[in-house]
Amino acid sequence: MNEVAQDRTRRKASATAPTSGAAPALVPASNARERPSDEPPTLRDLGLLKSLLPYLRPHWPLLILSLCLVPISSLATLLQPYLVKHTLDAVLVQHSESAWLRTVTMFACALLVEFLVGFAETYCMQLAGQRSMADLRREVFRHAQRMTISYYDKTPIGRVLTRVTNDVDSLGEIFSSGAVMAVADIVTLLGVIGFMLALDYRLSLITFVALPPLGVAVELIRRRAREAFRDIRARISELNSYLGEQVQGVQVVQAYGREAKSAAEYMKINDEHRKANYRSIQLDALLYSVVESVSMICVALVLWYASVRAGVLSGNAQQAAYIGTVVAFYQYIQQFFVPIRDLSTKYTIIQSGMAAAERVFGFLSNESVEASAAPTTAESPATIDTAGEALRFSHVDFGYRADDLVLKDVSFSARAGEHLAIVGATGAGKSTTIALLLRLYEHRAGEILVGGRDIRSLPRRQLRQLFSMVPQDVFLFAGTIAQNVAFSPTSVDEAKVREVLSRVGALDLVERRPGGIHARVEERGSNWSAGERQLVAFARALYRDAPFLVLDEATANIDSETEARLQSAVVELMRGRTAIVIAHRLSTIRQADRILVFHRGQVAEQGTHEELLRQGQLYAHLHQLQFGAQ
Repeated sequence: MNEVAQDRTRRKASATAPTSGAAPALVPASNARERPSDEPPTLRDLGLLKSLLPYLRPHWPLLILSLCLVPISSLATLLQPYLVKHTLDAVLVQHSESAWLRTVTMFACALLVEFLVGFAETYCMQLAGQRSMADLRREVFRHAQRMTISYYDKTPIGRVLTRVTNDVDSLGEIFSSGAVMAVADIVTLLGVIGFMLALDYRLSLITFVALPPLGVAVELIRRRAREAFRDIRARISELNSYLGEQVQGVQVVQAYGREAKSAAEYMKINDEHRKANYRSIQLDALLYSVVESVSMICVALVLWYASVRAGVLSGNAQQAAYIGTVVAFYQYIQQFFVPIRDLSTKYTIIQSGMAAAERVFGFLSNESVEASAAPTTAESPATIDTAGEALRFSHVDFGYRADDLVLKDVSFSARAGEHLAIVGATGAGKSTTIALLLRLYEHRAGEILVGGRDIRSLPRRQLRQLFSMVPQDVFLFAGTIAQNVAFSPTSVDEAKVREVLSRVGALDLVERRPGGIHARVEERGSNWSAGERQLVAFARALYRDAPFLVLDEATANIDSETEARLQSAVVELMRGRTAIVIAHRLSTIRQADRILVFHRGQVAEQGTHEELLRQGQLYAHLHQLQFGAQ
């Protein structure tokens, strides 16, 4: 709808207007750490996990199986150093070949169990995770479809796309990278502690001394990492938003020779994204280095203490037995810091995933959805009286902003079967009136009735099923002509499609294309002309066969030859229906039963074409401007 789009443009322009004579900046200058105003608030990890549970719950058998396999896999891992000790004892102390063979066999079995159980554990967890992410992605898409038009007026489409794609993918990385199996690392860590204490509590205490400073370092890095990943998600959103805008407007960019300027602005956003990634990489490397350094210090201290203690042991047997203990303990130290290192790596992924989760669930918790605006919601089919008064506007006020009214005290009605035309200057409120009638926006005051019922008492879907709409800017979806006419990717009545195309005079044009009604439609209908797209829109309205018809500048963008094709189609399309026609060209609405003249958001005049000409006011002035020369 042209006026709705114009008002959105005015609001966005006022929000980004430059404060000096310099060229207007398409990208607001902002600090790399500054979060855009529409970013979600910071959420606690526990709250995010609770939000994730509903999507994990349907796949709980896989999750439970994976978690049940964790202790088995960890035990198989933990037994290996212990079996190494017994192998050395069998050779150095017992000198028993059978004992050696037994421990080697047990070691091989432990390796096999670790491999098989570890594979099953990881596979089940990732399968559950990917299924959960598919459910989450589906819910985000459905939520995006339910968002009000006013939300999209102030939100770049690229940011919505980022929620559905990048952010959900980043959250899914927690599962695909195995970060969720951090619980296995924790179980392994606790097991290592138990085995270490059982082997030698003195050596264990030396290792555990490193834990407090390591915990402090991890906590300090954690706080900065989360903020860095929030910044990364915000910069990706900005990149997608700007890229989407530039791709959609590439013809204007090239026509005005603005490629270099656009590239420079994109590089500025890209540079902020790169800096945000640098910070996360630095923190990740710092965390890994801290853990590795503490690990090496602990190994050195343990070996030093072991050498001192070995010197005071009496007898070769005790020293030989102590060798097995030290070797096993060395391996346990490695296993002790391996899960800590893995946790540091997975922690980075988890922080990235949690930052993405904040944005995804912040988007899902946004209450700017259509259902929230409806006072009542009846699921039973709506009963509409189309035989009497078809629709009525009674003292309706509306504004896109709190401090501005676009419509002021608008009142008019239409009888069933009446053809109503709305004219007026650009910005007078014509298309906004239709947007309120379809509940794309909610009026502030007054009452709008359809068939004697308040539209707020009707579910939006049922209300909109009563209307067929032919807009000025026709949107065709990728697919086929038949799918676009039936507006369905699956259920298409081909005979009806051919009938409605024939009735609007478009069947011959379509049949010339390879495939006929199954001819391919590229994205946004780019391989079809504006006139052909308009004919398809008329056919779509006929196919729906609704009792109300809305033509919003439906013939404004077509040539005279195509308009001639549509004249008889328009008459047939309007027959037997209550029709509202918005037009700038007064020649197209002379035969309307009644004409409403909008001026500055109000109904200034109404009557037939001849009556309004005789009044000699606004309509007569518009008529004189268009036809005065003739």
